[in-house]
Amino acid sequence: MHTLQDKVIIVTGSTMGIGESIARGAVQAGARVLVHGLEQEEGQRVADSLGPQAVFHGDDLADPAAAPRLVDAAVRAFGRIDALVNNAAWVVRGRIGDVTPEFFDRCMAVNVRAPLLLIQAALPHLSASRGCVVNIGSVNAYCGEENLLPYSISKGALLTLTRNLGDTLHRQHGVRVNQINPGWVLTEAEQHRKHAEGMPADWPAHLPKMFAPAGRLFTPQEIAATVLHFLSDEFGPVSGSVIDLEQHPFIGRNPPKL
Repeated sequence: MHTLQDKVIIVTGSTMGIGESIARGAVQAGARVLVHGLEQEEGQRVADSLGPQAVFHGDDLADPAAAPRLVDAAVRAFGRIDALVNNAAWVVRGRIGDVTPEFFDRCMAVNVRAPLLLIQAALPHLSASRGCVVNIGSVNAYCGEENLLPYSISKGALLTLTRNLGDTLHRQHGVRVNQINPGWVLTEAEQHRKHAEGMPADWPAHLPKMFAPAGRLFTPQEIAATVLHFLSDEFGPVSGSVIDLEQHPFIGRNPPKL
């Protein structure tokens, strides 16, 4: 297990799914965690289950003022910040005909502007601790499915943010910035989304090998394991890297056309 002993980590969107798995894994590795989400009851449940090493702060990342509030909450609770995990995202369906200015602006506000503002607000603390940032992107950043147009655009922007700040902040402040692009992950939210879209309740058990060569999707815990490595000192001085976590070669794949 990677050690995160006494590190203070903000994990946005950590009341369920990948974010909750990251928060739980970080606490198990010795860290103190600010749990974040929109749902007060769910967030408090997660924080309480993690004990005194976790506190919950509820906030809507579409509000530009949310970022300094999260940072202040972490510093008040634990006195410092060693890492920031920008996991929260608005995973929203949308094709070209569905996009209104308001729809697009909210997607970009939550998925791109909020991570930027959080890094900005946390930077003095991360600089003092020579800490790190891990952004959770998506393989959709490279093109995306037709019904994920605004979401895919936002993840492409997040990828550029990571590479830009991974250079700038590492040189100027000693702060590493990296990103993980997960493929298809079986979170509770994804299971409910697909069921609501007409797939049977047991759809994860009937996935084509084209999408899941292993016969199953990734679990949130498997994605979290890589994030915990990024957060640890053992990861070394890597910065500005974007790592795709997929079951097959994501770029350049050319499956049989039979």
